[in-house]
Amino acid sequence: MMINSNAIVSATEANQNFSRVARMAETQGHVVVFKNNRPKLLVIDLDKEPQIDMTEDEKLDFVAARILREHRAAFEELAK
Repeated sequence: MMINSNAIVSATEANQNFSRVARMAETQGHVVVFKNNRPKLLVIDLDKEPQIDMTEDEKLDFVAARILREHRAAFEELAK
């Protein structure tokens, strides 16, 4: 993904002025939020940018990982 230098904000700026960041995303399609001089987050306008496409297997892996993370203690108890 190419990053437009006009669509970069710091994490501090995004935290203090999210409405400005949201407007930037609406006009430019997306904004990259940098933390410690590295890209950390991507704010996108879902009306302008295509949603991230996942295969069915990728969707299952994503959901399974979230379930395992949220209920890890219960799964560890069942494994005993």
